[in-house]
Amino acid sequence: MPYELYYWPGIQGRGEFVRLVLEEAGASYIDMAREPNAEASLVAFLERTDLAHPSFAPPFLKDGQVIVGQTAAILLYLGDRHHLAPSDAARRLWVHQIQLTIADLVGEAHDTHHPLGGDLYYEEQKPEASRRAKWFRKERIQKYLDWFQTILARNPDGDAHLVGDTLSYADLSLFQTVEGLLYAFPNTTKAVLAASPRVSALCMMVARRPRIRAYIESDRRVKFNEQGIFRHYPELDD
Repeated sequence: MPYELYYWPGIQGRGEFVRLVLEEAGASYIDMAREPNAEASLVAFLERTDLAHPSFAPPFLKDGQVIVGQTAAILLYLGDRHHLAPSDAARRLWVHQIQLTIADLVGEAHDTHHPLGGDLYYEEQKPEASRRAKWFRKERIQKYLDWFQTILARNPDGDAHLVGDTLSYADLSLFQTVEGLLYAFPNTTKAVLAASPRVSALCMMVARRPRIRAYIESDRRVKFNEQGIFRHYPELDD
């Protein structure tokens, strides 16, 4: 049976991290966000009362009777099943730790345009967003990418991957995060990447992988837009 991936329609969001793993694995899956009545189906699933382990929010993945929520947990599950995580426990945990740090970065990127909360439109919190984005640009992007640069440099198996000498879901997630940062903060991110050659090389490597390239070039990949996590407001990238 194919996997079923549930996420909000019309945006990449956190669901895109899962899509990239499924695409790289060549897995059979149904992207429920692209099905008819996608949002209604998602809400109905969230409101089911027969689930012992209900998900708090999307994305969540249905694999037969198994339902996994939270992006990092979904990737941990898929990584083990599709050889996108190391086989030994210590390095598998290390990949998971990297993924959780990526989740922190993604959360901070989102909060640049919604620093006061998701219940307000961006236009209702622009002064606060400007202040938050300035701090994020000046301090946080560099700090995070420096950390990934260090991980690559210290990998005993070479600097082509974050962990080991083969692709992991953390590599895919770092690629997606950098793509998002380039969309949201192109000026800042390009400058930081110029001083992060290992991170840049990893992202280019991922983009060239046949299945990832085919997916990126297809109409199945939703474009970045101002409804998702990474949003481009030129005034926030001054």
